[in-house]
Amino acid sequence: MFIEAIIFLVTAIVTYVLYTHNRLKNYFDARGIKYDPGVPLLGNTCGSTFKKKHITEDIDAIYKQFPNEKYVGYLEGLRPIILIRDPELIKAITVKDFDHFVDHKEFVPVEVEPLFGDSLFGMKGDRWRDMRTTLSPAFTSSKMRRMMPFMNEISANIVEYVKDHINEDTNIDDLIRRYTNDVIASTAFGLTVNSLKDKENEFYKTGQDLFNFPFLRRVVFIITFLFPAVAKTMGVSMFNPKNMSFFMNIVSSTMEHREKNKIERPDMIQLLMEAAKGKLKVDKEASDELPTEFDLKSKTVSREWSQSELAGQVFIFFAAGFESSASTLVMLLHELALNDEIQEKLSQEIKDFKEKHGNLTYDRISDLKYLDCVLNEALRKWSVAIVADRVCTKKYELPPPRDGGIPCKLDINSIVYCPVNSLHWDPEHFPNPQTFDPERFSEENKQNIKPFTYMPFGVGPRTCIGIRFALMELKVLLYHLVDQFKIVKCDKTADPPELAPEDVKIMAKGGSWAKFEIRK
Repeated sequence: MFIEAIIFLVTAIVTYVLYTHNRLKNYFDARGIKYDPGVPLLGNTCGSTFKKKHITEDIDAIYKQFPNEKYVGYLEGLRPIILIRDPELIKAITVKDFDHFVDHKEFVPVEVEPLFGDSLFGMKGDRWRDMRTTLSPAFTSSKMRRMMPFMNEISANIVEYVKDHINEDTNIDDLIRRYTNDVIASTAFGLTVNSLKDKENEFYKTGQDLFNFPFLRRVVFIITFLFPAVAKTMGVSMFNPKNMSFFMNIVSSTMEHREKNKIERPDMIQLLMEAAKGKLKVDKEASDELPTEFDLKSKTVSREWSQSELAGQVFIFFAAGFESSASTLVMLLHELALNDEIQEKLSQEIKDFKEKHGNLTYDRISDLKYLDCVLNEALRKWSVAIVADRVCTKKYELPPPRDGGIPCKLDINSIVYCPVNSLHWDPEHFPNPQTFDPERFSEENKQNIKPFTYMPFGVGPRTCIGIRFALMELKVLLYHLVDQFKIVKCDKTADPPELAPEDVKIMAKGGSWAKFEIRK
């Protein structure tokens, strides 16, 4: 009897999986969309699920399989995704017809991970618009100018550490993540942290733990990502509850301390304190720098935010600032170690800059044009964005995927992906895409880049709100390191670097290692 029950259960599960897989194929067949059927249950994510590939490589394989299509089908577990290949169609979805695609997809159900769901990234509709408007004053030029001294100070800590370990094999991954950790602690929370001296501080340990997935947590991650309905039913949590409590507690305790002691500081916590009371005003600079689609008839956001919603913004700011910025800078330094000519050209620009202007300031950092080129090329080749995803919030009709095809009608809640990395790696848009070539972004050449083929921070009104902060954070440390040191290969430096099959991180197989030599 027991064996018969097991056989019945297994048969039922297999039948359901096959039925669902066929239903997904029918979804694309009915719309005349080309696709690779993949495998039942996992769809086109088999490689990344079993850590044979990075998820960007799974997506890129489908992108390349149908080179003449404007869009193709992508099976993400039990979800049908439409992968947009055509830049003009990406423009329509993300900008021109944005009101049909306002929301991101629900990566993690808010009931499962309230901090992620309550973050700016996870919010939807008017709630997202209000929070975007609320946070915009934190990322204006004037706020960045006041934050830059903190970045210079933390960069000085990094330089001092490197001088003490000159000509040693250096783990670039570890070094840079300690920098981004300390920058976030200072600019977001007003806390002075030196992770090179206090290596086990709670901020750094929390950041490391957020993006490390041991076996059991990885199983939960896969279930949550591929089968969100199952995760919601089971009530499983993708992140360590201890880490989530850390963000909730630091927001409440810092706010309480500042309120009690009448402390004000130009950082995100201060902004959230004003937002919590519904008194935050959008100044003219912030209003001018919001996307044009925003209607700011009122300069005040009257909505009052809950503690969870406020903590959600701290969580996403920390997660993006800690991991995303670090990944880009790590891969950039890795490339410089392998490209001496590029590094020396950058060093010469910094030397000329210092002779002309002296110390690095916010108002002068944009004068470093080649530094911009180097950073933009790192953001192209090693983008952490992966996809710009959108959910259809109003019924919409896509044009035919090819000449002679039929238009595709999208229902509400249909999901589309704009595959950032695949566009960045497409030789049609960027010749010799695996070559690290900053000259692509020179004044003479950048006009040749087709619009909506380069979007490391997303695109349209949903573009990353912290883009100005992230670029400054990266430029400041890069400036100080290349000014003081020559970055050279060591025996552990992967040449060429290959993408490690991590779940969410962008990093090189075996990590990124280099030596630092004092510049003469």
